[in-house]
Amino acid sequence: MRHRRISELMTREVVSVRGDAPFKEIVRTLSQHRVTAVPVVDGEGRVVGVVSEGDLLRKTADQAAAPSGLPAVPDLEAWERAKAEGTRAEELMSAPAVCARTEWTVAETARLMEVQGVKRLVVVDGDDRLVGIVSRRDLLAVFLRKDDDIRREIVEDVLGDTLRLESTALAVNVHDGRVELGGRLPFRGMIPAIERMCATVDGVVSVSCTRLTYDVDDTERGGGRS
Repeated sequence: MRHRRISELMTREVVSVRGDAPFKEIVRTLSQHRVTAVPVVDGEGRVVGVVSEGDLLRKTADQAAAPSGLPAVPDLEAWERAKAEGTRAEELMSAPAVCARTEWTVAETARLMEVQGVKRLVVVDGDDRLVGIVSRRDLLAVFLRKDDDIRREIVEDVLGDTLRLESTALAVNVHDGRVELGGRLPFRGMIPAIERMCATVDGVVSVSCTRLTYDVDDTERGGGRS
């Protein structure tokens, strides 16, 4: 099975700033390139942090007086205060940066995004040098794969190369990324494995095995034939 790597999905042309970039230069960079965050790199292109609109807005929130009738801005914690008083990227950025590697799969990258609660990840090479950026939208691109390509991968890679089943052993139908499997298997215990493996194919939305039957029930409570 071949999973798409982040190197195939990421945006390679990424704007970045150096650690000594002043506040207004960062704001101009975000505005000119219509992005909400930029990586901060050192002299050798290694990612040392990320500065976002949220980091910059702490200064505004700290300086602004609360309008009449609205609650005052809560007191900032020490680290927030340091950012609010910062004037350069290295003082304003969030560090260390949450990064992905070029060889990661969509699933690995999506999992990190979910855990960290971020919408995009900086992509670095083995030396931590900036090579791209990947967003949620980039990851969703795998669901634009054609049904015929998904079906071919399931038949050839999952059922054929991995499970060593004959290409005609099962009927595989794919519509809008939804996979439906039908046919007869030698053992019931094969069904969950096939379902899991098909679900990991890039572009698959769901997998239905309700039309699968089997010769022998080899599960814990079984032992009979179907």
